[in-house]
Amino acid sequence: MITRKRIFKIIEKAENNDIASKIFDISIIILIVLNVFAIILQSFKDIADSYYGLFRFFEIFSVIIFSIEILLRIITCDLKFPEKRWFLSFIKYSFSFMAIIDLLAILPFYLPILIPIDLRFLRVLRLTRILRILKVNRYSKSLDLIGKVLYKKKYELLVTIFITSILLLLASSMMYYLENDAQPDSFPNIIASFWWAIATLTTVGYGDVYPITILGKITSGIIALLGIGLVALPTGIISSGFMEIISEEKEKDNDYKYCPDCGRRLD
Repeated sequence: MITRKRIFKIIEKAENNDIASKIFDISIIILIVLNVFAIILQSFKDIADSYYGLFRFFEIFSVIIFSIEILLRIITCDLKFPEKRWFLSFIKYSFSFMAIIDLLAILPFYLPILIPIDLRFLRVLRLTRILRILKVNRYSKSLDLIGKVLYKKKYELLVTIFITSILLLLASSMMYYLENDAQPDSFPNIIASFWWAIATLTTVGYGDVYPITILGKITSGIIALLGIGLVALPTGIISSGFMEIISEEKEKDNDYKYCPDCGRRLD
């Protein structure tokens, strides 16, 4: 008989010697990838109409599998958070990032069945199915590494976001006051000027909105130069975070595989 503890080990990220857990992880990853391909193919109207029945069957099959997975995670959530009682573990799991992704992965299927929904809103709701690709994060060590880096460097990244927000506000305000009289349609207010500020700070420069006054052009050039450094800042933070996490992982591996004194591999 399969115990709750064994179910928990199977549905969590596989350990090196757990064949059943590896099979589960690989199967779910394949199902997620096939779902993404199905969503892409359904964007072609001819293919979607010709193979509607097949797509519908695959959607029902996928939702059943994903629903069972969520149910198993709810049943075993107290094993993931052993320091809490089951109800508190359930609350903590329910508000976790991956639990929300799991819910969004099946919500477009169940919601129209339970609640009458306007067709336009239903089309938007179906777009959330593409979020199923984020479920891969639970089973992939590479994607899990990205999550660790972002979590470790969250304060530095928040500071960068804060500085960027201030610079965007200043740039939009300055350009509004410099260009509004000359281009009232392109710079009607500060909020509308945000589009220009974003395109300039990220050095994208679409060219649909641009300054025509002398002061506006000078200010735009300065802001574009500031944007080069600002875009590089979070890139450097994330890069250093990757190096730190990778070094820590290597040290952990060495602690178990090699002797700390002589460096000889341990059996």
